[in-house]
Amino acid sequence: MTFCRHIGARPLLLAVAVTAAAGACGAQAETALERGSYLVNAVMACDGCHTPRQAGGFAMERRFSGGAQTWDTPAYTVKGANITPDRDTGIGAWNDDDLKRALTEGIRPSGTPLAPQMPFVFYKILTPRDLDAVVAYIQSVPAVRSEVPPPSYKAAMKFTLMPGGEKPMADEDLRDPVKRGFYLATIAHCMECHARRPDGVQDYATWFGRGGFEFRDTWGAAVARNITSHPAAGIGGWSDAEIKRVLVEGVGRDGRALKPPMARHIYFKHMTEADVGAIIAWLRTLPPLE
Repeated sequence: MTFCRHIGARPLLLAVAVTAAAGACGAQAETALERGSYLVNAVMACDGCHTPRQAGGFAMERRFSGGAQTWDTPAYTVKGANITPDRDTGIGAWNDDDLKRALTEGIRPSGTPLAPQMPFVFYKILTPRDLDAVVAYIQSVPAVRSEVPPPSYKAAMKFTLMPGGEKPMADEDLRDPVKRGFYLATIAHCMECHARRPDGVQDYATWFGRGGFEFRDTWGAAVARNITSHPAAGIGGWSDAEIKRVLVEGVGRDGRALKPPMARHIYFKHMTEADVGAIIAWLRTLPPLE
């Protein structure tokens, strides 16, 4: 579709409105490009790291040309890379297999590992069809020449695999709403924040969905919420409508607008009703943690 090739110069809404409609018709009605557009623009939220920002939001005319943020940790200092097809400053020289390896294994074509700031551990679950679709979409966006400082690695890269998401999910499993909800929440890397202890350590064994980590940036501070089924500490007492409002409108149960990094409604509002419902169904299955 023509709109997919020119998404960098158009509002995000246009890109996903058509693909969300296509997604509602079922996978068989979608092209790989349409499916990839839906996943990237409604679920995976790649702009957060890879698109520069300007007053009022993302600079979509330079989409995916490198993010504005810098992550400086004891193990690495990195910025979101230029993932446009520019051959000199982006990934235009990468082939399909190179991109798939980076997405699911965190390895560059040179063999250099990617910092875990790139959520490749959450993309291991991608079905082969969806991985092909994401690659097709990423390769379709306009090339933008933009130099991004190379990463600086100060220690060996370490990461923890997502339980249940260590390998590609089968297409037939996506027919089950709860399994599909887990799949979508995984590629949206929800547990990157909600399974992080207050000390910053990812803990999928005892902290799955418990939240508590405080994020700080120029917009202020925000604490990752407990999203388990606990009726008081979590969201077990919330209605489906209240959870949906958080996801697609970015408004909490108390009526306050969510702060970054949970302001994902700009993406999630473009999900199909079935996919939003699947995420809610999966959230209901999370064991209660206080």
